[in-house]
Amino acid sequence: MRRIFTPICAALLLAALLSSVSSQRMITDNANSLREQRIAQAAESLRPQLIAQRRDFHMHPELSNREERTSRVVAERLRAIGLEDIKTGVGRYGVTALLKGTKPGPVVAVRADMDALPIQEVNDVPYKSLVPNVKHACGHDAHTTIELGVAEILSHMRDEIHGTIKFIFQPAEEGPPLGEEGGAPLMIKEGALENPRPSAIFGLHVMPVVEVGQIAYNSGPAMASSDHFIITIHGKKVHGAYPHDGIDAIVVAAECVTALQTIRSRRIDTTEPLVITIGSIQGGNRFNIIADEVKLEGTVRTLNEDVRKKAQSMMRETLDGITKAYGASYEMNYSEGAAVTYNEPSLVEETLPTIRRIVGEKNMVSPKPQMGAEDFSYFQRVVPGFYYFLGVGNRAKGITAQIHTPEFDLDEDSLVIGVKVMSNVLLDYLDHHAGSR
Repeated sequence: MRRIFTPICAALLLAALLSSVSSQRMITDNANSLREQRIAQAAESLRPQLIAQRRDFHMHPELSNREERTSRVVAERLRAIGLEDIKTGVGRYGVTALLKGTKPGPVVAVRADMDALPIQEVNDVPYKSLVPNVKHACGHDAHTTIELGVAEILSHMRDEIHGTIKFIFQPAEEGPPLGEEGGAPLMIKEGALENPRPSAIFGLHVMPVVEVGQIAYNSGPAMASSDHFIITIHGKKVHGAYPHDGIDAIVVAAECVTALQTIRSRRIDTTEPLVITIGSIQGGNRFNIIADEVKLEGTVRTLNEDVRKKAQSMMRETLDGITKAYGASYEMNYSEGAAVTYNEPSLVEETLPTIRRIVGEKNMVSPKPQMGAEDFSYFQRVVPGFYYFLGVGNRAKGITAQIHTPEFDLDEDSLVIGVKVMSNVLLDYLDHHAGSR
């Protein structure tokens, strides 16, 4: 009897165990579904407030390292919501705050940027910028509004939060003024990622080429590094009628512009993206004088840190060879900016099921990495991060203008979607890592 009974008992025990696991999974799935519904309802109820807040920020844009009003509004709202450990003046006008759940768990961070651009608003809308030649042309007004919305919704869900959420509102993403520190590097330097340090960080960026309702993402490289260079070519000034007695810096500079492009076309692996752009040329004194100095200014973009290093070295080699051939000389001031925005693949894989549940599989888009840059990458150098793109375009409404243009705008339905997605992303991350602290 034992030989017959034992396998049967084992089978029954296994069936009971599987049934219990299945039941537990159903209970968890149902709880998550109910939580998603509550977040969706809360986000929808915030719609008027989100629109009003975004329009307020849009009407009162502030340039990098000058976000005094924006920072004050953010801090006041976080206090009203009831967040803890609110710190202002982090990295000049940065703000950080904590939302502590009642259940033990890890720390996760979410970041929004706050600064505007020196661009004149041309859109004839009720929320048109009130500041001449300054506009939120990159959607940071929406980023800040969405993060405030997430903070408000989750502040009412403390009993369901495993761990702590750190909210980071960052100034000067577009780059601090010349001679000033700012942006993500300064916030990190002043402790934005410490006390407590998050185990991961999330962020989003509006994208007008992606339709509202959609989310775009990349695993691994998402956006390029961004470096800035100034090259000075030194020649010898002489009368324009006697070029043989001088060294024409303009001719040398022209050779340099052409030769620098061969780094991309002939010296770097053709499968590796690289952009070397000369955006400005300045030189010369008069129509009949050979120029003794020309300045070239531009940017280098890559999606690979090794290519980034090689390109800089090859630029120096190229400039050295060409200037010596003409009897000229050069100087190059090369400054490294944002690193490659790199989405940790394991974090992306873990997070995508959450986003799919919220927006649906058909609304998930995975474009090629882009050569624009984002200083969110500095945070990703310290902790793993995932930076995804929120669709804000609407071809039917004519909302198609790219970021950093006078015509840029966004479909405000995206605000509600952004709040829903990020709220669930943060909660699910904390749930998945509830056993680690």
